[in-house]
Amino acid sequence: MRRLATRAAATIGAAALALALAGCAGGADGTSSPAAPKAAKPAADRVEPLPGPAPEPTLPVSVPSTDGHRVTVRKTDRIVPLTGSLSEIVFTLGLGDRVVARDVTATFDQAKKLPVVTRAHDVSAESVLSLKPDVVLAETTTGPAEAIDQIRAAGIPLVVLRPATGLADVDTRITAVATALGVPKAGQALVTRTDQRMADVRRGIPHGGTPADRPRVAFLYLRGSASVYLLGGAGSGADSLIEAAGGIDAGKESGLKKDFTPITSEALAKAAPDVILVMSKGLESVGGVDGLVKIPGVAETPAGMDRRVISVDDGVLLNFGPRTDQVLRSLVTQLHAKGK
Repeated sequence: MRRLATRAAATIGAAALALALAGCAGGADGTSSPAAPKAAKPAADRVEPLPGPAPEPTLPVSVPSTDGHRVTVRKTDRIVPLTGSLSEIVFTLGLGDRVVARDVTATFDQAKKLPVVTRAHDVSAESVLSLKPDVVLAETTTGPAEAIDQIRAAGIPLVVLRPATGLADVDTRITAVATALGVPKAGQALVTRTDQRMADVRRGIPHGGTPADRPRVAFLYLRGSASVYLLGGAGSGADSLIEAAGGIDAGKESGLKKDFTPITSEALAKAAPDVILVMSKGLESVGGVDGLVKIPGVAETPAGMDRRVISVDDGVLLNFGPRTDQVLRSLVTQLHAKGK
């Protein structure tokens, strides 16, 4: 979410478990189309830790940080992951009882009672330091930079990782987090489990027919309260999921080389999506499907005319972690419902 918020600001300034599916034409407002399959009741928003006793970290470890530092981690009794995606990995590794704070995007049940150390999408260095963490995990998009510098200057081991941008990043991220926390064997076990579950999903994905038979899907990043309306293109992250699910990323296919571009009627007409993919809170922010089709150009697309909209929970869609198989499975189900 922070990565998307950062990209959104840059673009418009210089321009089961966590799925809350609304069905192929359903929205956060409960609107649905007769042609859409009925949405299932959302499952509890929980991560699934590895079975067995929690792993015991082998420390100290010295790991590279993406921002050029070499970080030595000597204790992991008090962990602060500064993104929802990193929190999800830490909890799934079995180290959730060591996490003492959360980022605002860590919305799954096991993390909800933890104190929040971010204001909007900015980290509060004072809040982090007050919890006396042994190690802090962040991403290159975590900010502001002053807060990151302040945490590191206080002598707290701070490991910065690259944000995930596609399915190929899942194993790398899990391994990096597990290594930094001194539990590499648990990391390998989680990679193995995640890969097996992804393989199970992939076996059920339709791959036959011609490109013309594959649904064209446009990912729209919406924040109505901030008047942010973006169309995903190459590198949005959603393109990786859409293609893996047997669809065609409409923005990327229409020639959008940037990850996100402001929505225009012309861009939507060129993308011509059969299905629109959105985050659930984004859909809610524009007034559900009824509000979505009022955004200029949406109603004129095949997806808009058919009201074919897939809504997936913000906290899991682009996390690219241990629950990504569930995201992919739901996309497959929705995209190929009734032979679409």
